[in-house]
Order: sequence, then structure tokens, then C-alpha cells
Amino acid sequence: MFRSQTVVKQTNPRQAEERLAPKVRDMLVTDLRAEFYNLIKSQRVLVLVHFDLDGICASKILQVLFRTDHILYTVVPVQTCTQLLEAFQQHAEQVKVVLLVNCGGCVDLVEALQPPDDLVFFVADNHRPLHVCNIYSASQVRVLTQLGEEDEEVPAFEDVFRPDESEEENSSDDDGGGGGSDDEEGGRGKRRRFDEDVLEKRRQRRLWEQQRHKLLFDYTQFSFFGRSTALLMFELAWKLSKDSNDLLWLAIIGETEMVLHERSEPGKHLLTSASLQTHVSRLNPKPAEDAPRPPSDSLRITFEKDLTLALYRHWSLVESMRHSPHLATALRLWTLKGEKRLHELLAEMGLPLAQCRQLYCGMDVELRNGLQKMLEGKTDKYGLKNLFFMTFSATLGFRARMCASDYVHAAVSLLERPDSDESPTTCFLDAADALDLTKPEVLGRGIELRKQQLEAIYRQVQTFLDMNQVICAGPFLYATVVQGTPDARFFAAPHSLNLLATFTLRAHVSTSRSRKSRNLPLILTTPDVKYPEPDHCLVCGIPPVSEETHKNLLGKAFEQAAEKTNAKADLDYFDTNVVRLSVEDRSKFFDALISLLS
Repeated sequence: MFRSQTVVKQTNPRQAEERLAPKVRDMLVTDLRAEFYNLIKSQRVLVLVHFDLDGICASKILQVLFRTDHILYTVVPVQTCTQLLEAFQQHAEQVKVVLLVNCGGCVDLVEALQPPDDLVFFVADNHRPLHVCNIYSASQVRVLTQLGEEDEEVPAFEDVFRPDESEEENSSDDDGGGGGSDDEEGGRGKRRRFDEDVLEKRRQRRLWEQQRHKLLFDYTQFSFFGRSTALLMFELAWKLSKDSNDLLWLAIIGETEMVLHERSEPGKHLLTSASLQTHVSRLNPKPAEDAPRPPSDSLRITFEKDLTLALYRHWSLVESMRHSPHLATALRLWTLKGEKRLHELLAEMGLPLAQCRQLYCGMDVELRNGLQKMLEGKTDKYGLKNLFFMTFSATLGFRARMCASDYVHAAVSLLERPDSDESPTTCFLDAADALDLTKPEVLGRGIELRKQQLEAIYRQVQTFLDMNQVICAGPFLYATVVQGTPDARFFAAPHSLNLLATFTLRAHVSTSRSRKSRNLPLILTTPDVKYPEPDHCLVCGIPPVSEETHKNLLGKAFEQAAEKTNAKADLDYFDTNVVRLSVEDRSKFFDALISLLS
């Protein structure tokens, strides 16, 4: 298990030359042009990319830059730590530079991969917290970040590493030898002083170790996400004067994925949106009245207010409302009363059911144009929170306008398709193709597949609630997708399982009479139908709905429960809140979680 290798050693040889206790801000690479890009221009680069949309967008931006400057590169998608190790071992002899995109930042890379001394890792990972050995590495690991994004919670170097620790015992041994010619009383006095010094050193070391253990536990207790890596790579392109609307659109999709999957806090997203809007205004100036018409294949990006309804431009309005977690939980659409409230809402807005049940593009133009204003007037009465958000849309020539959230839904569905016949690499390439504005047919396939996934999630949530299968275990809620469920194939992947867990928790909180449910996390298990060995399940944990920072402590809890019970748990995913577990060990694993979280 990779995560068991992330323990910080007391004596770290790689840090021996860092006697001056470096600061965190001094160890991070913030000048991407001088300290990263210019250094790899003459090298062949191995790019290891995680299976998430932000990583795919970042890799596509990098590939454009590499092709522009004729930099040789190899892109390898990795989903787990084991795949990361295999990909590195396969290509390590051919490269001297390895770039890790949204992977590897939370494990001790030098300890886990054992690279040659002349190989350098550049890490652009949005997973947090980063491993302290990667942050304080003097030579082989360099963490890419934006200026001003230093993590203030990183322990100080001198509180984690003691380079002189191995020298203490050697000096103590030297002090104790060579006293054979002294008289007996002098020897006893020296030994007494020597014993007192050794005991004092051991006491200080024990106190330091206890303090270090507490600091590292506090630092790694919560897992969360940093800034979008795609946005970081776009800013590199901007500093290289190689930015374009196409690259900006990829950065927007990467940031939108972080928002839709609740990986970006509202405050941070507001600042990021302002920065992106500045780039949009710069690259999409308003044309003058007498300016010639732009080419038919030109891309234009706009910043606008939009609905959070899932794929409503490509679905009927009723179906989109039913399969959007925010609106579905507000109206409780899985109940007959909720269905009546939906009909009342549509009637009060003056929307005929016949119009709402056909494709959105077939609705009357007047109804479509006034939809946002009509819904905005009903938000207070029906408690429709988070129904609007600021986002970006793109128009390519004379084609229909596309919202960034539509691309996220389509690409993620292709990345985690339920078909077992397709290899993970094929899914990765299809998801990357879906982001290509010149391949609308791939995007269309992803949208149709996403509809199937959202329908399966809605059916499973309804089953959980109708059968009262969301159970309180004391410090957390838990639910289990039953073995043999036809829709289980849709949930056997991290992103889809997280989406099911989020929808389930919100729906349960909206119907539960217990106020305590708002403050409880949810642990969801589902059969891992894609895993070659039988009787395995995926376990996913998400924070309570009352938690606004999106920090998750269940990843650390899973790790401790697996160690405590010796369960057959595979802690291999980069998203630590998802683990693979043997079904026979599930009960004792949950008992350990109850004990840890109580």
C-alpha cells in the first residue's frame, strides 16, 4: 500500500544539506517560466496525468506549449499509486524530467519511486495536503504553485526533520570510550555525567518526537483541494505569450469541474472567476461597429449567469430539474408531494407541461428567454438555494452556445463510462476528445451517457430513501448499494461514487427529522464490479452538508481503520476518501471507524 510509505522519517538523507531550516515559500516553484519551463526545454518530459478533468485540461494546455517549442514528451494517464509506479518504472530510463499532474504530491516520491539521482520531479497537484518531503526536497522534487498560494499549515522544517540526529549517538559513544587508565572514582563521575547527558538527550528527543507526531497528524488529518492545475498551466502560457481562447477555455473547464464536484470553496472560486473574467475580456474584446465579421470557426467566450440544472440545454426541463441535486432535494422530487410541487412551480411560472417535457431546444423562444427570470422570482417561495451561478459559455462560429458545465458533465461520463470493454486509456482519450470544440459528436456521446448516469443515481437515491437504507451509526451515516443492483456498474468509479454520495446525503438531510444529520458525514459502499477479483467494494466518505470548507477527515480515518483491523483495504487512489475494501472485512472496518470517530 502506497499510503503506508508516506511516513516522514526522523533522519532524512535528502535534507542533509539543508541546515538552515528552509521556509515553505522558498521551496515552492512560483516562477513557472524561469524555474520550470526554461529548465525542461532541452529535455524529454514524462507527463503522468491523473484521471480527472482538471488534470486532462492541464495536460492539453501543456501539450500545446510543448509542440510549439518542439519539446519531446510522453503522456501517460494514471488512476492509482500503483499505476504511477508502473508507468515510472517503464519510462524512467528514457527521461530525466517527470511532470506529475494532479498526482503524486501527497506521497513521498523519492522514497516510493527510488529514482536516479539525476532525475527531477515537477509536481503540479491540486490534492492537499502535500507531503512534507516533497515540499522540503532540496533537489529532486519541485512543487509548482502560484505566487501567494503558500500553504500556511505546513509544519516548519526544524519541527519535522532532525538531520543531526544520527550524529548524537555517535558523539555519545565517543565520549564513553578511552577511560581505561583513569582512576575508579573519576571513571564513575564521568559515567554518571555521561548517563545524565544521555538521558537528557533521550528525553528531549522523545518530546520532540511527540510534538512532531502531533504536528504531522494535524497537518495530514484533513484532505482537501487547492487551486485548479489547468488554470496554473494557462497562466504559464500567458506568461510565455502563447495564450489563446482555446487554452483559456480549457482552464475554464478545469475550474468548472472543481466547482461542480465541490472541490473549490465559494470564496476561492469567486476570486478565480474574477481572474478568468479578466482574461476573457482581454482575449474577447467587443468588436467595433464597422469591424468585419469574424471567421465562422472563431471561438468567443462570454461570462454570464446560468442555472445549475444539469444539461438542461440538451434535455427536457422536467428531466433536468429531477436529476439536479440542488432542486431535487429542495422539492423532494422522489415523493408524490414533491412531484406536485414541481407541477405547481411550473404552473406559476406559466410553463405548460407539454413544453417542459420536450427537449429544451424545442421550447418556445419566449419561454426559454424568460426562464431564468421566472425561476429567480420563485426561489424564496420554494426554497431553491444555489439555483444560479456565474459561469462561462463558448460559441464556435454559428454553432449553438455551449456552457462549461456541459463539457464537464460529458467529459467525466466518458472518463468513467460503465462499459467494461473499454480500457482506461481509451476512456481517458475519449474524455480529452470531448473537450475539442471541433469534435461535437464525441461531446454528444458523452452527454447521452451522462444522462444515463444521472438517471441511475436518481433511482439509487430514491431506493435509499424509500427503503430507509441511510442508517445512522453514531458518528456518521452510512448506506450500501446492494450486490446485484443493475445500476451498480455506474457507481464503480471515484467521481460517480462521490456524486451519488453527495446526492444521497443532501436528500437524506432534506427528509430527516433529526437536526443531527446535517452535522454527520456519509460513508457509502458499492460493489466494485470493475475489479477483477470478486467480493470487493468501493468505500467513499464525504463531509457533512454543514461543512463549507470541503475539508474531509474520512481519508485519514480510513487509513487508521485499515491499520487497526488489518483489513484487506487498498488505499491506492489519489483521492483518499475512496478506498477499495474486501467485503468480508467491511463489518470490522466500520466498527473501527465508529471507534475512531466517536
